[in-house]
Amino acid sequence: MCSASCAGGGFCAWRLDAGPDEDWTELAIEKEEKQQPEKPKETMAEFVASIASVLVIGLFIITFCMQAFEIPTSSMENTLLIGDHVFVDRVRLAPKSSLVDMLIPYRDPQRGDIIVFVSPSEPGLFVVKRVIGVPGDRIHLRDGKVYLNGKLQDEPYAIHSRGDYNAYRDDFPAVHPTRDDQLAPAWQLTEQDHIDGEDIVVPPNAYFGMGDNRDVSYDSRYWGFIPRENVVGRPGFIYWSFQTPGDQYTKTDVGDRVGFFLHILTHFFNETRWSRMLHVVR
Repeated sequence: MCSASCAGGGFCAWRLDAGPDEDWTELAIEKEEKQQPEKPKETMAEFVASIASVLVIGLFIITFCMQAFEIPTSSMENTLLIGDHVFVDRVRLAPKSSLVDMLIPYRDPQRGDIIVFVSPSEPGLFVVKRVIGVPGDRIHLRDGKVYLNGKLQDEPYAIHSRGDYNAYRDDFPAVHPTRDDQLAPAWQLTEQDHIDGEDIVVPPNAYFGMGDNRDVSYDSRYWGFIPRENVVGRPGFIYWSFQTPGDQYTKTDVGDRVGFFLHILTHFFNETRWSRMLHVVR
């Protein structure tokens, strides 16, 4: 039914009347909504496929591009602290590939790089150290100071937390090790083969690594060179840091792990080192 109301000037406004108590605007909107096609709902197969694609991309990134690691010991203090969680770039230091050399800036580890690698003395154990020498370099220590190719090195990152003196550790390789120095068995047999005069000479396809905390670092002085194929990558940045006891990594029982997990839940905010979040590792 149509009706019109006219103002005094003769202007008339027409509207659609569906009844005396119904609003014509609501009816018009309802009619318009009915005319719009309904959006198709996502099927279970499509939902599973989208989740699977996300998982595949995430797995690819974790496997080939970046990997998360936790720092368990104080050997890299103060550069890396116990409880620092870092993302490691697995691409930059990966073995070169002729197919993508032009796209990815591959390179070998350089002096001063901090690298993550598989331990030469304990297969399966991931270790983080700083590269001190590359193939062909000649290295020796005097009173805990590093001499590279005959020159004393300025190492602002190096600390000596104990401040004591250990002959083998601080005057490497001039002093012969004792049983207390706990050298890896293979290094005990081959160390002398790489000594020339007062220096240890880094062989091809290998690196000499040390921790920044020189007094407590179990490094190339004790287990030898880092093979090129053992290098996993280079730490990029700290994504989380939590105050962690120095012996926590030795507690492998389920009860200890659950207990520390509960400790993290209850002390997350007050024991997280917020100032280290997103800190770039150098």
